[in-house]
Amino acid sequence: MSEADAPATARLKITEIFHSLQGEAQFAGFPTVFVRLTGCPLRCHYCDTAYAFTGGEWQEIPQVVARVAAYATHDVCVTGGEPLAQKACPALLTALCDAGHRVSLETSGALPVSALDPRVIRVFDLKTPGSGESHRNLYGELATLRAVDQVKFVITSRVDYDWSRAQVAEHGLAQRCGVLFSPSHTELPARELAEWILADRLPVRFQVQLHKVLWGDERGR
Repeated sequence: MSEADAPATARLKITEIFHSLQGEAQFAGFPTVFVRLTGCPLRCHYCDTAYAFTGGEWQEIPQVVARVAAYATHDVCVTGGEPLAQKACPALLTALCDAGHRVSLETSGALPVSALDPRVIRVFDLKTPGSGESHRNLYGELATLRAVDQVKFVITSRVDYDWSRAQVAEHGLAQRCGVLFSPSHTELPARELAEWILADRLPVRFQVQLHKVLWGDERGR
C-alpha cells in the first residue's frame, strides 16, 4: 500500500489551520485555508516558521478535512515546516482534492514529490546557498515538475541570485514550470532583486510575501 492509500484514520501532527490570503506563488491574493504540519528536517537560517518544528496536535485526516471545510474556501495550501516529512501527508493531500479543493503543497525541495496525487500543485522551494541547506536539494525531482507547478528561490544576496539564475538555465525551468524569485524578507531589499531581474531580462516572476506586507510576522496570518 502506498502512502497516498493510507487509511483515512491515519494521523498527522498539525501546528495550525487558519484562513488568510495566499501570500505567494500563482494564487497570491486568493482567500486560502492553510494547513501547517509540524516538523521539518531542515534548518534554513532565515526560517520564519520555526515554531512549527515541534509541538502540534495529532489529528486524523477526516478531522483535518472537516476543519478545512468549515471555512467554505476553495483553495487549500498544505505547508510546514516540511509537510512531506510526515508519512500521511500524501493521503491528506488526496483527501483534500477529493473534497473538491484546489490544493497546493509548499515543500522544501529536499523530499520526493513525483509520487504525489497529480491534482496537487507543487511549490518546490529550491534552497539557495544563503539558506545553509542547499546541499539537501533533490535536483532530480525538478525533472518531474509540470506547467502547473512552481519552483521558488528565496534569495539573500547577489551570490544567491547568480546561483539561482544558473539553476534556471541549467535545468530549463522557465520552459517547464513557473519560476519565482523572492527576496529574503530581512536580508535583501525587494527593489534590488527586482532591478537585477530586469537588467538580466530573466523569464521569472518576482514576488514579495503579501502576508508580510499586510500583517508582518503575526502568526496565523
